[in-house]
Amino acid sequence: MTIAQKEIFLKDYTVPPHLLDEVHLRFELDPQQTRVHSTLICRPNSDANQPLRLNGEHLTLEKVVLEGSALKEGEYTFSDGILEICEVPDKVFTIEITTLINPSANTALEGLYLSSGNYCTQCEAEGFRRITCFPDRPDVMSVFTTTIVADKTTCPVLLSNGNLIESGTLEDGRHFATWNDPFKKPSYLFALVAGNLVSIDDEFTTVSGRTIELRIFVEEKNKEKCAHAMASLKKSMQWDEQVFGREYDLDTFMIVAVDDFNMGAMENKGLNVFNSKYVLATPETATDNDFDGIEGVIGHEYFHNWTGNRITCRDWFQLSLKEGLTVFRDQEFSSDMGSRAVKRIQDVNIIRSLQFREDGGPMAHPVRPASFVEINNFYTLTVYNKGAEVIRMMHTLLGAQGFRKGMDLYFERHDGQAVTCDDFVQAMEDANSFDLGQFKNWYSQAGTPKLEVTTSFDDAKKQFTVHVEQSCPPTPEATEKKPFFMPLCIGLLDKQGKVLTPQAASGELADEAGTVVLPLSKEKQDLVFTGLEQEPVLSFLRNFSAPVLVDFQRSPKELAFLMAHDPDPFNRWDAAQELSLACILEQIDEYSPEKKVSVAPILIEGIKALLEDTVSDPALLAMALILPSENWISQQLEVVDPVIVFSVRNQFREQVARELAPLFEKRYKSLQTDNPYQYETRQVGERALKNCCLGYLLANKTDGTINTGLEQYNTSDNMTDTMAALQSVVNADREQGDTLLADFYNKWHQDPLVMDKWLILQATCILPGTLERVRNLMEHEVFSLKNPNKVRSLIGAFCSANHAQFHAADGKGYAFLGDIILTLDPLNPQIAARLATPLTQWRRYDVARQELIKQQLKRLQDTPTLSGDVGEIVNRSLQQ
Repeated sequence: MTIAQKEIFLKDYTVPPHLLDEVHLRFELDPQQTRVHSTLICRPNSDANQPLRLNGEHLTLEKVVLEGSALKEGEYTFSDGILEICEVPDKVFTIEITTLINPSANTALEGLYLSSGNYCTQCEAEGFRRITCFPDRPDVMSVFTTTIVADKTTCPVLLSNGNLIESGTLEDGRHFATWNDPFKKPSYLFALVAGNLVSIDDEFTTVSGRTIELRIFVEEKNKEKCAHAMASLKKSMQWDEQVFGREYDLDTFMIVAVDDFNMGAMENKGLNVFNSKYVLATPETATDNDFDGIEGVIGHEYFHNWTGNRITCRDWFQLSLKEGLTVFRDQEFSSDMGSRAVKRIQDVNIIRSLQFREDGGPMAHPVRPASFVEINNFYTLTVYNKGAEVIRMMHTLLGAQGFRKGMDLYFERHDGQAVTCDDFVQAMEDANSFDLGQFKNWYSQAGTPKLEVTTSFDDAKKQFTVHVEQSCPPTPEATEKKPFFMPLCIGLLDKQGKVLTPQAASGELADEAGTVVLPLSKEKQDLVFTGLEQEPVLSFLRNFSAPVLVDFQRSPKELAFLMAHDPDPFNRWDAAQELSLACILEQIDEYSPEKKVSVAPILIEGIKALLEDTVSDPALLAMALILPSENWISQQLEVVDPVIVFSVRNQFREQVARELAPLFEKRYKSLQTDNPYQYETRQVGERALKNCCLGYLLANKTDGTINTGLEQYNTSDNMTDTMAALQSVVNADREQGDTLLADFYNKWHQDPLVMDKWLILQATCILPGTLERVRNLMEHEVFSLKNPNKVRSLIGAFCSANHAQFHAADGKGYAFLGDIILTLDPLNPQIAARLATPLTQWRRYDVARQELIKQQLKRLQDTPTLSGDVGEIVNRSLQQ
């Protein structure tokens, strides 16, 4: 059945004509013919007697029974994904529906499908309609009772949401389990898992003394890899009690790890389904970044229990209500578990390098979109990460206590409801008597605001003024933008680097670190500080207090000063980035293939100071040593040549490595240790700094430095150091790299997640010939186009992270991606659509590359069978 695509608008929202008091589901599992019997207790939601309309896609409708009577043809219609019954009672009534589905043929991984022989569901956003006919919208919430029947041998484990209330064996060799979730939820939070799994069990005692059973279900071969995930879950539960006062509500919390999953994880009530990548880890198989990711994603999905499940979205336009808020919560959790400064820098890097690019392209949309064609395309960095920045700005404006008051009121008012972003903002306003009316422009306006900043000093008045002018470029939904309301965190230093604590003329006081929070609300605004004996040095936008671009002209000397003295860790890092960026952009402006890249002495001195710093957080030093990303460099250019950007940045890195080789070697050796691996903050930071130094050492590509990488690879006892050495060698020497890749494969070919790393390393290799290698790897036994992790690791990594080779002037990278999208789209439209992202930025490149990318976009557009997921992205890209 082909489902017609149409644009859906927020302004057209109407309440559901019918609500559900109860949902009873019975699944008789079979790989090809799973039968689903649903019983819905319905009631009208308005005085007008309206038809009952239920969504149903990619299924066979067997029977419809209304109030005990089977309906005949003519008493209902089923077409274009809608089951419609025109005549239904105007009071509470029961409807029973029987459908047949084919889990084994479900390569889209939406609804009910098979993963490694186990049954699994993914229903967000609109997957439940692939299971049974249902009002598949988030504002229809009901109590679900689910019975699962399956073969006892192949499916000994039968799981669904809530609490297990009955189980038993049937006469035909099958068995059953019945689960009841006492909390009302929409269908997108439904989950079912069945198969041959084992569980790792633990328990958690809540603040009120209740004992919660914790269970992580995995395949037998993975049962020894769950300890970190379990520890992360317990930390999350304790943190949410302490910071937000939220206690878990069911008796059991379950996690299931599956290999085939479109997303990272899913917060289904009481039964979270996870991509294996975010559950399985041992020091031998997972890097520090993997451990970080598991802790953060476990936290994110657990925190959804209150911000997403107990209070959910009224409609999908409000997606950031749950996702932006929960990303903010998981960011704060990770900050408290590790290095707050490093976590903030990591999050800002995502915003500046990737989300700002999204804001400047054809898929730009507000945090709360005004319309969509395919909701799957709006699980974006704007909704998630920019949405989190919007929440963070409220936290900054209201303070930690004020924000907590607002959260408490939000939970009190809206528990058990499907609500809007406006409802959340209203709770913050009411709890703090704070007007956030203008602030809501962040929800309705797309684009990245730009702040032009200048300063002046009046000796006579002892007054320092920061002049700020804000603007925002046109985006697809609007050409004219109203001024944004945002917090600007500002600090002042004297010429010796001492922190000053002046009072703002508007009355705001500095905190102990000298930071003043000043609201910016006008297009042009002066921020005035009084009582200063001499002109200070300005530390602007501390902690990246608003997601904006800043145009503030500062000399290399001033940036070096802030690198050395700014007490705000983010701004210290940012000053180093800005100094490096300025040097790199200068080299790009003067680029010619014959000219050698040079590094300014002031930057060399700054990097030298970082390498000699034995006091600061080593993780922060490692972040400061990493040069600005190719994405971030490219955003500063009117016309981008990715090959030149890569070449200059790479030569720049090699030059730094050559000039400071003895210091990199000295620091590298000082961080060698015989201590056993532990995932704890200090060790993670030291490994990051050590491996950063190793990367610079191997950038020299001499025999001696290659040997250093080989030695680390051969002696490493953990995947963090192994991967760092392997990556450095692979990018330095093709022959030596291939030898190590073969050895790595022989050791780890039976571990799918480790093989994902193997694929990524080869896809992102900076040496010539990588595209042909990627093509060959698609035929390798470890690769499957049906597995999203494999697609992301090989094809996604090449097209999104290997800029110079994907954007090669011959256009072969673009043609390769076009081929893959056309092949993948019929199998998994969601993943195909996400792969298309690099093509959406075509206007940023030179004319020749623009034409080559447009050829692929038009080729996709002219494909009659193209999915709505890919079609929307292609059409918007070409319409801009």
